[in-house]
Amino acid sequence: MEFRRITGLPPYVFTIIDGLKIEARRAGVDVIDLGFGNPDIPSPELAVDKLCEAARNTRNHRYSASRGIPKLRQALADLYMRRFGVPLDPEREVITTIGAKEGFSHLMWVLLGPGDAALVPSPSYPIHIFAPLFTGAQAREIPMSTDGNFIERVREAYEYSWPKPRVIVLSFPHNPTTATVDLDFFQEVVDFAREREVIVVHDNAYAELGYDGFEPPSILQAEGAKECAVELYSMTKSFSMAGWRVAFLAGNADVVQALAKLKSYLDYGSFQPIQIAATVTMNEASEVPHEVQAIYQSRRDVLIDGLHRIGWDVPRPRGTMFAWAPIPEAYADLGSVEFASMLVREAQVAVSPGLGFGPGGEGYVRFALIENEQRTQQAVRNLKRSLTKLG
Repeated sequence: MEFRRITGLPPYVFTIIDGLKIEARRAGVDVIDLGFGNPDIPSPELAVDKLCEAARNTRNHRYSASRGIPKLRQALADLYMRRFGVPLDPEREVITTIGAKEGFSHLMWVLLGPGDAALVPSPSYPIHIFAPLFTGAQAREIPMSTDGNFIERVREAYEYSWPKPRVIVLSFPHNPTTATVDLDFFQEVVDFAREREVIVVHDNAYAELGYDGFEPPSILQAEGAKECAVELYSMTKSFSMAGWRVAFLAGNADVVQALAKLKSYLDYGSFQPIQIAATVTMNEASEVPHEVQAIYQSRRDVLIDGLHRIGWDVPRPRGTMFAWAPIPEAYADLGSVEFASMLVREAQVAVSPGLGFGPGGEGYVRFALIENEQRTQQAVRNLKRSLTKLG
């Protein structure tokens, strides 16, 4: 049988590493998983308590609202004012989504269609590349880098594209490369988009995970941003609430309302007790993102310092919950999939192959900071024992 939209999808290379990991664990091998970016930090106790309390109220067992309950949207608006100094109208400029992936994917449905194009960094989080493709549009990949030329690549890609792209997809701090930008960068993007009537979609998944004093900005802080930009904010990493699937789209009112109209046909929102718990957590547990950030920064330091000691030169990320590691030169001929496979088999350490984030990711592997300091130190010892060519 022929299926639509999924027929042309390439093999999901992460499943190769997952298969090796599962096979090893079934054989009794202790594999340290630094691959899948699945937060291990428990969700706030306040969130759990409020969820239980709200779930016991049978009035909350009925359908909710696809836009999100009003108090939840207001809580996000309040958070943006506190964190970024950005005023948001919770009625027109905020909508709740069932996780950022759902929000982003359905947003592409209202912004793109067959014959359209979007500009997307490469490498990139896979849904950023494939969601535009699911709409029948083209995803034109822009080589991602940490130098100052990325905005020039955006301009060049737009000018030499036909048809002209309708959407620019960004996400900083960036997964997988961990690249960060300042507010001046976002201002350049906004100025460019306003001149050319392009919509900018910024996935701010790691809004609270900046290190060494760096605080990731919001694109909505840029002057004129609401004329052309929307931003996704998620509680997944900031509040360590991955499985709760609570995220938001905020910014340009027309775009937000377009997504609201589509979602009114697709869902009734997430379980209302989850929305109530998320509301209370944002309002009353504003210290949690700082606590989560400190944990990830400590893990980052343990991992990067350890890799440096064994001779693997990996840049120290300023943001995200990842480290983007160039494959050591002595192993470069293996490619990212085979190198990552070797690490599972010989070092009992799972990482993500760079190729899984698009062709631009080849030559790298991604570490996720999802194990505590002791387990991370053990992973480094395993790598030292196995990567004998590092000397």
